[in-house]
Order: sequence, then structure tokens, then C-alpha cells
Amino acid sequence: MILRHVTLDCAHPYELATFWSKVTGWPVSAEDEPGDTEVLVEAPAPVPGLLFIAVPEGKTVKNRIHFDLQPTERTRDEELPRLLALGATVHEDHRKPNGRGWVTLQDPEGNEFCLEMSPAEV
Repeated sequence: MILRHVTLDCAHPYELATFWSKVTGWPVSAEDEPGDTEVLVEAPAPVPGLLFIAVPEGKTVKNRIHFDLQPTERTRDEELPRLLALGATVHEDHRKPNGRGWVTLQDPEGNEFCLEMSPAEV
């Protein structure tokens, strides 16, 4: 068995997929376009793709599952401004004075995700 997709309910699939495409560096499927109700961000194998599906209801509570991202080309604190410029917002800052910790962010539709230290920092 393989995990094929991680599916996220959202209001605007193409827009949210575009945000996550920029975050991850993975492409939005060439088959998808603005206005589609299902949009796929294609991950490199064997990583599951991110599938965004339009639903009528909005997000109302904390996610039951979220992504923990670890930058590979920058430090955590160098990556944070890039994510904010893409449209993320800081939800909770758990960085400690000793440099450890993480930052909990929200994507443009309010889904939480965490930005951890890079492998070089750990």
C-alpha cells in the first residue's frame, strides 16, 4: 500500500495549491487550472501529492493533522520571511532563546503548519 495523496478541503483549490506549490517547490498539475474544484500539487515519488478539493463549508477549528516543514536550503529563520511573503501568517512562535523550537504558521485559508529547524541547525 502507498499513500498517494494528502487531501485538503478548501474554498479556493487552485489558489491554495499555488501557495503550497511555491512553499514546496513542487508543480501544480498541468491538467489543473483556476476555477477547478480539485487541484493537485505533484510531489516527487515516493512522497504523496497534495490534493486540494473545494468544499462549501469554511474551516472552523484547529486542524486535526498538519505539516511539519524542515527547510533544506535555508535556516528556519531565513525561511520564515519567504513563507510570510508567499501569504502565510504567524499563528504561534515557539522559538526559544537558545535557538531551538518552531513557528506555527497558517496558510491563506487558515490551515496550520509548522516550520522547524533545518537539518544543519539540529
